[in-house]
Amino acid sequence: MQIPRHFTKKNTGPYSGIDFRTISSEIRDPDGTIVFSHENIEVPSEWSQVACDVLAQKYFRKAGIPIYTKKVEENDVPSWLWRSMPDEKKLAKLSKQKQYRGEHTAKEVFHRLSGTWTYWGWKAGYFDTENDALAYYEEMLHMLCKQMCAPNSPQWFNTGLNWAYGIQGPPQGHWFVDPESAEMKPSTSAYERPQPHACFIQSVADDLVNQGGIMDLWTREARVFKYGSGTGSNFSSIRGDSEELSGGGQSSGLMSFLKIGDRAAGAIKSGGTTRRAAKMVILDADHPDIEEFVDWKVNEEQKVAALVTGAKITRRHLTSIFDLASDQSIGGTDVEKNKSLRKAIRLARADNVVEAVIVRVLDLVEQGLGQLDFAEFDLDWQGEAYQSVSGQNSNNSIRVTAEFLDAVRRDDSWDLTRRTDGNVSRTIRAKDLWSKVALAAWQSADPGVQYDSTINEWHTSPAGGRINGSNPCSEYMFLDDTACNLASLNLASFYDTTTKEFDIEGYEHGIRLWTIVLEISVLMAQFPSEAIARRSYDYRTLGLGYANLGALLMQKGVPYDSPEALAMSGTLTAIMTGCSYATSAEMAEELGPFPSFEENREPMLKVMRNHRRAARGAVDGYEELSVLPVPLNAEENPDADLATAAVRAWDLALDRGEAFGYRNAQVSVIAPTGTIGLVMDCDTTGIEPDFALVKFKKLAGGGYFKIINRMVPVALHNMGYDDDEIKAMISYATGYGSLKDAPGINHKTLAGKGFSDDVIALIEDVLGEAFDIKFVFNKWTLGETFCKETLGFSDDQLEDVSFDMLKALGFSKAEIEAANTHVCGAMTLEGAPNMAEKHLPVFDCANPCGRIGKRFLSVDSHIRMMAASQPFISGAISKTINMPNAATVEDCMEAYMLSWRLGIKANALYRDGSKLSQPLSAALVDEEDLAGDMEEAVAASPSTVRAEIVAERIVERFVAERLRPPHRRKGYTQKATVGGHKVYLRTGEYEDGRLSEIFIDMHKEGAAFRSLMNNFAIAISIGLQYGVPLEEFVEAFTFTRFDPSGTVTGNDTIKMSTSILDYIFRELAVSYLGRNDLAHVEPKDLLPDAMGQGAKEGNLPASAGDTLEAVQKVASRGYLRKLLVIDGAKAGSRNVQAAVATEVVAEPLPQAVGAQVTPREEISQSMQAISTEVMEKVDRQMDQAREARMKGYEGDPCGECGNFTLVRNGTCMKCNTCGATSGCS
Repeated sequence: MQIPRHFTKKNTGPYSGIDFRTISSEIRDPDGTIVFSHENIEVPSEWSQVACDVLAQKYFRKAGIPIYTKKVEENDVPSWLWRSMPDEKKLAKLSKQKQYRGEHTAKEVFHRLSGTWTYWGWKAGYFDTENDALAYYEEMLHMLCKQMCAPNSPQWFNTGLNWAYGIQGPPQGHWFVDPESAEMKPSTSAYERPQPHACFIQSVADDLVNQGGIMDLWTREARVFKYGSGTGSNFSSIRGDSEELSGGGQSSGLMSFLKIGDRAAGAIKSGGTTRRAAKMVILDADHPDIEEFVDWKVNEEQKVAALVTGAKITRRHLTSIFDLASDQSIGGTDVEKNKSLRKAIRLARADNVVEAVIVRVLDLVEQGLGQLDFAEFDLDWQGEAYQSVSGQNSNNSIRVTAEFLDAVRRDDSWDLTRRTDGNVSRTIRAKDLWSKVALAAWQSADPGVQYDSTINEWHTSPAGGRINGSNPCSEYMFLDDTACNLASLNLASFYDTTTKEFDIEGYEHGIRLWTIVLEISVLMAQFPSEAIARRSYDYRTLGLGYANLGALLMQKGVPYDSPEALAMSGTLTAIMTGCSYATSAEMAEELGPFPSFEENREPMLKVMRNHRRAARGAVDGYEELSVLPVPLNAEENPDADLATAAVRAWDLALDRGEAFGYRNAQVSVIAPTGTIGLVMDCDTTGIEPDFALVKFKKLAGGGYFKIINRMVPVALHNMGYDDDEIKAMISYATGYGSLKDAPGINHKTLAGKGFSDDVIALIEDVLGEAFDIKFVFNKWTLGETFCKETLGFSDDQLEDVSFDMLKALGFSKAEIEAANTHVCGAMTLEGAPNMAEKHLPVFDCANPCGRIGKRFLSVDSHIRMMAASQPFISGAISKTINMPNAATVEDCMEAYMLSWRLGIKANALYRDGSKLSQPLSAALVDEEDLAGDMEEAVAASPSTVRAEIVAERIVERFVAERLRPPHRRKGYTQKATVGGHKVYLRTGEYEDGRLSEIFIDMHKEGAAFRSLMNNFAIAISIGLQYGVPLEEFVEAFTFTRFDPSGTVTGNDTIKMSTSILDYIFRELAVSYLGRNDLAHVEPKDLLPDAMGQGAKEGNLPASAGDTLEAVQKVASRGYLRKLLVIDGAKAGSRNVQAAVATEVVAEPLPQAVGAQVTPREEISQSMQAISTEVMEKVDRQMDQAREARMKGYEGDPCGECGNFTLVRNGTCMKCNTCGATSGCS
């Protein structure tokens, strides 16, 4: 092949005009501990510190490189391309400690990558002349150095270690196909042939221990993980739970084996680092265990919640019991003498602390134990709680066919089939399964959905079998036991901000060169199994993609969700895949098509014709497609030349393919580009929009500074704003970093509080890095002596992590917020001076930006962007479809359906707050502010006045004995969603059906709010058991107004509420008081005859009497209100005594028979202790998580460096500090 030059010139060198600099690289965890350090590394001058850190930490070979090497002469290879090996004679003169080193310059890495590709390409005849090979080598060096493209991480890890340095290692069980003889051979070295492929799809048979079976898969996966790659498998061939075994027993089911594989993956550190293994688990929708699979992660996260909550509650109670039992002055462990201990035990029992644990603590005290050690857990994704459950080491997806989705639309039944004989295991309602999938994704962001029919209708090689699986990120979809190596072009690097033109010729040239890179990588690779080696040789699949689309659109001033953006995305994708297939056909002309092309010739050309029809904008005429693609709309493309190039590329690809075939069965995917996106200094990854306008850029000497997205000034300039206006906008977003002229809190007001010039100077020194000014005003910045002696704060105040010094100094909330925005910036352009409203859509991100940002991209915009590109991709797209916290389960189902109707191959939803380990964006306020807001809301409500009057009436009317419910009592659980927030209401009843207690759980809300609601329920329950009429609570709390509020789903009778309390007491009033006036749907509307099913069918007998009284003892009155069973039934008498109490009664109150006597003062003390605990601040880690969320990050700590700088990255996560990623690219 001929290789023309586009970026370099002959005899000038690949780095002509490029400057390099020497820097140090250092990565620290949040507490300042050095995680990684590398001194004196040489990097291109234009690279950011983050890009340099990723290169040094991730991609530099740290050891094993010989100090002295020599060239290995090969007669058929140009001398400049000879490989190297250790010079043993020279090395022998050095001590062993000095014989080897690590890489220390970016040029070494560029050389070993480009040189290895050129070496293998030359050996296999890919270049016509030596000049072509040299041009190829130097063009690749230049593009790597200029961050124009990058291969997937395994290439950086493994490629060239043998060619450049002669590194050897024992074989690891890999295989390859000899390209000359087509024979399968085992690898004899770990490094001579690298494992450059990031993505694998592996088959698994319904066999326990034989090759290709379940246990063998874990070994094959380990081999993939070790070299930094990821793998996916479809487990639908495994028989379901209780299916027969050959020995006569029954299978333990698929889930038991998935949990084993999950544990194995979690124990392996991918690429030999602390990066977690990347894995995909897929199951077909007709598998007998599909429902258990869908709920897998949901149930495991509920276990985590139970562990965290239970451990904290248990520790609190056990600590109290231990301390009281250890105090001999009040009776020690004698519960008869030690009344405080007795009370503590009673409170522990009330919170369901295990009796045996309580007894064990008392026994240990009696044995002289000095201190109690009881472990607590947290919601850290890397913590013990998550480590103790399964399902955390893979992405999960289900495969749905067009038949299943049609059954959902028609509300038909759906058969689950046995794997052993193909018979129907059981039949379920298709819509029920679909709702379960949406609910699971809403709760835990898994499973994703893969559209099987769409995938296989675009299959280029159906003669080899169906496409069943994908890689972990869902962009590579092909036959089982195949592999794909990825590379991504940096779109922004081809755009000239001066001329405002996109370098189409350079883009096409880069596509051609990198298609050759990926093809050569197939040639030189080794594979983890014979099957993968054979099929990779037979089909030669590639994965070329791009990154930085969002940044390109922004700098061109095109909103991400506009028709122009969709047209540009589709056009750029069409050019990429069209040129890549044209290059593949060009290679086929010289080297032959892939071995399995002839048997797949007609299906592949059919797919190529469909691609070309979409590129030409055709709305019909597609061949054998049940869902039509979204075609290009050239009229909406702001760059007409791009649209012309797209059609030209596909005309050439099809013409050449019909004449010569193709060298590769697939050529393109859109990968997440996580770590490699950081190496290329991309502002956005893959096809994603930006996640935040303001970034925290790392400084070489440590620390960070805020910087606006690099594309924002370019876009503002193109919109016509002048330099002064742009400067003001950027300062508004990033802040001024000084209190000098700040509103509310400034040098003058601080001086008035006693701050000297020296102390103010200390504050100014650290404001530049501050995310919030409250983090600056502490004893570490100001000095403990100044805080205590001048400001007058106590040690307790200064040690309290919840202490707000600015508030304590007398500054109001409004003054603090105004100063905060001035100093730290709004982190958004919303509200920026001179900013035109019509331009704001250009800067919309996946999430609201900063504290005050309200704008963000809609769910549909993500889906439509994928749909615009999907018709021009061989594989699929790895992209997160971001959803706000307020999104409903119905929204999830609609997103799935829209994805299918628009021809997308896979969909991964991520709703904000769907992970326990991540705080809600909607809850990013101080706990104190939250409490204050609630107080203000309650104070402003007329019902609050009624509540206070009712409380006084309750005290004056009753001095009641407490009637406790039986230990085994009936009741019901009502699940509903109020304003997007899930609420579980659980009731307990007396035998006569009266309400005795309630429990409230706000699913996955912040710790303080959940605890507050829980303890509110305890207070209501105690009131009910002391005889407070339910009617009084209903009158007090219905129509209260505060968030969450709004539409109610999941409840038959209540469809709207003004607050959580309004909803709860409406539900209780309808269920226990017959207050249908508080319902929106009357119970009679829920009867069978109301649905046209007959006047009397389904109605229960109307007779009450003795039968009804017997039913009340075993059936929940509240639950049966829907069937009108006991509406109006007689109520049991309340065992209360009327009296007047104008002061607290210290004497024990009369109680129900057999109940323990609890003095009222003890109740008051215990409630006060609970209230204090509820209002305590969350720990430091949660503060870090919240701060991270406000910065635009996810709120989870990085598993490798510990920093809270993880962002969504396709269907994966990446760390913007160290470059770690949960994906495989």
